[in-house]
Amino acid sequence: MSRAKIYTTRFCPYCVHAKQVLKSKGADFEEIAVDGDRAMRARLVEMSGGSTTVPQIWIGETYVGGCDELVALDRSGRLDAMLAG
Repeated sequence: MSRAKIYTTRFCPYCVHAKQVLKSKGADFEEIAVDGDRAMRARLVEMSGGSTTVPQIWIGETYVGGCDELVALDRSGRLDAMLAG
C-alpha cells in the first residue's frame, strides 16, 4: 500500500474531511501540521507547484492536490488503485 502524506492546519475543515476520506480507505498516512510554520508553508507552495491552501496531499510520490481532488479521485474509483500502489 502506498503511504500518503498530508499537510494540514489544525482548524481546517477540508483537512479534517481529507483525513476522514483517507481513514475510511484504511490508508496509512503521515500528517504534517504547518500551523504557524512560515518556512514550511513556503516550502509547501514550492512543492505543490504554487498552491497556497491546505490540505496538500501526496500518495507515494504522486501529488494529488487538495481535498476536492482527493474526493474526485475517490468518486472516480481511482483512489483505491493509487493507495494500493
